[in-house]
Amino acid sequence: MSACEVPSPLAQSPGLPKSADGEPVFPEPWAAEAFAMTVHLHETGLFSWSEWAERLSGELHKPGRAVDGSDYFDCWVAALSGLLVSKGIADADAILALQQSWQRAAEATPHGKPIVLESDPQYTT
Repeated sequence: MSACEVPSPLAQSPGLPKSADGEPVFPEPWAAEAFAMTVHLHETGLFSWSEWAERLSGELHKPGRAVDGSDYFDCWVAALSGLLVSKGIADADAILALQQSWQRAAEATPHGKPIVLESDPQYTT
């Protein structure tokens, strides 16, 4: 069995939306990218499976989360961001500023056009 055929333990994450054949299902491309980044960071040894499970569980069980699981990948990104901040890999203020910049870019982008960070009216190089 090749390394590509070995399922990642992250694919077995409780609550992860799955297709009828058990494969992860992503509501948007960004969710698949967040999943892939998490798998990669785990596989490089940045954090253990138990660290990830604890962090994700904490996000999923916070008050105000969607009962239907529709915010599952929002929880996923929050868990990953929190883990990166706690390990000193990323800065919380920088993450927030980037999230806000992407939001402004999305709001400024005409429907049907790709969202690029340069569309943020406050974007500076």
